[in-house]
Amino acid sequence: LAISAATEVSFSFDVGNGPVEIVVRSPNPLNDDQWHRVNAERNVKQASLQVDQLPLEVQKAPTEGHTRLELYSQLYVGAAGGQRGFLGCIRSLRMNGVTLDLEERAKVTPGVKPGCSGHCTSYGMYCANGGKCVEKYNGYSCDCSRTAYDGPFCIKDVGAFFEEGMWLRYNFHSPGTSAKDLVSRTLLSSADPEITAPDLSLNKEELSFSFSTTKSPCVLFYVSSYTPDFMAVLVNPTGNLQIRYNLGGTKEPYNIDIDHRNMANGQPHTVNVTRNGRDIVLQLDHYPPTSYSLPATSDIQFNSPKALFLGKVIEIGKIDQDIYKYNTPGFTGCLSRVQFNQIAPLKAALRPTNASSHVHIQGELVESNCGASPLTIPPMSAATDPWHLDSASADFPYNGQAIGDGVNRNSAIIGGVIAVVIFTILCTLVFLIRYMFRHKGTYHTNEAKGAESAESADAAIMNNDPNFTETIDESKKEWLI
Repeated sequence: LAISAATEVSFSFDVGNGPVEIVVRSPNPLNDDQWHRVNAERNVKQASLQVDQLPLEVQKAPTEGHTRLELYSQLYVGAAGGQRGFLGCIRSLRMNGVTLDLEERAKVTPGVKPGCSGHCTSYGMYCANGGKCVEKYNGYSCDCSRTAYDGPFCIKDVGAFFEEGMWLRYNFHSPGTSAKDLVSRTLLSSADPEITAPDLSLNKEELSFSFSTTKSPCVLFYVSSYTPDFMAVLVNPTGNLQIRYNLGGTKEPYNIDIDHRNMANGQPHTVNVTRNGRDIVLQLDHYPPTSYSLPATSDIQFNSPKALFLGKVIEIGKIDQDIYKYNTPGFTGCLSRVQFNQIAPLKAALRPTNASSHVHIQGELVESNCGASPLTIPPMSAATDPWHLDSASADFPYNGQAIGDGVNRNSAIIGGVIAVVIFTILCTLVFLIRYMFRHKGTYHTNEAKGAESAESADAAIMNNDPNFTETIDESKKEWLI
């Protein structure tokens, strides 16, 4: 088994009837740092070789001749007698149903190290937002090229601030590119592309972005076409969000109005729109996804998409009247992580990518992370808050009843707790003061014996000392008060 070329894997053997070689050719290079599975089999009837999910290559054995493969040398993995050695990782090697312990042999083989089991299997989930995990010899990396994010793990928003009158246009194909070339590049394709030549019709779209603005009305996102078809995301004069589809078959565009919240409040808002045929799913911020359906008379194909606009629509030909009015003065604010199927127009404008040549900008595009700010949800109004209690109609025992001079029950409880704490502190202080000063002012004297039964202190002294004279100096007297 050998990699005979960048796109070829060969299986060769000789059982005595002459050399036989089976080759599987891949449309993509096999030296791409990704894991590939090879399965080779030989029996008395045929030999086969399969690589990944490519078609199985089979070669039948001759009807007469040798069939038994007799091998007497050792098994070599990665290199053999003068051949070019293999540089990479090999795992899960099985022969005739027996798994060979490559790691154990790698510990005692110079130039071979154990532990190459595949990092993406364990850490691939860290590549977020559609980033693709790419295997490396000593680790892994995240490929963010097909996402609207950046950074090592595809979690950094790529956003920009739009000044008044500024706009960005992303052409789906460069000037001079034919429709056939566009299909081959699949610039508009999603994970399961459904683009058909020659009219490049889209049967589904996936749109996601974040924005913040304080001015309305304005155009956030617009996709034009070579036909009257278009798709638009707008902020109407009242600050509400509107999704507008015109795919043909109806007199007026199909509108989805989100009128339960003002979107022009300066806060970041996230919009996700997915259309698959006639079904549309919209998710706004933290609200649950909402499903809509195009009218029965509406077409379900977005015909011949032409260009994508952010901030303003500058297009030749007839434009919807409402969108034309919303163009003045234009969007002012932040747009971030914009992605339409596999296209990330802001990233193409701010990062050197293969699609950067498709971008045209009017004005100065300043990169900003304003779309990455956390969403701040203001208190809901009484009309939309399901937990709001109307004091005039609700009859709850603790619904703000007044206590005393307008103090409610909660305030009374807090005041009582504070009073108990203060009383406890005062009692503790009094106890400490009494303990500290209980011996203050006391002293000891050498009193005569028998002082308890004497009438006075002088009598006790005279009784105790017979030589004591009866003359007692008044200044020497001792008094106990």
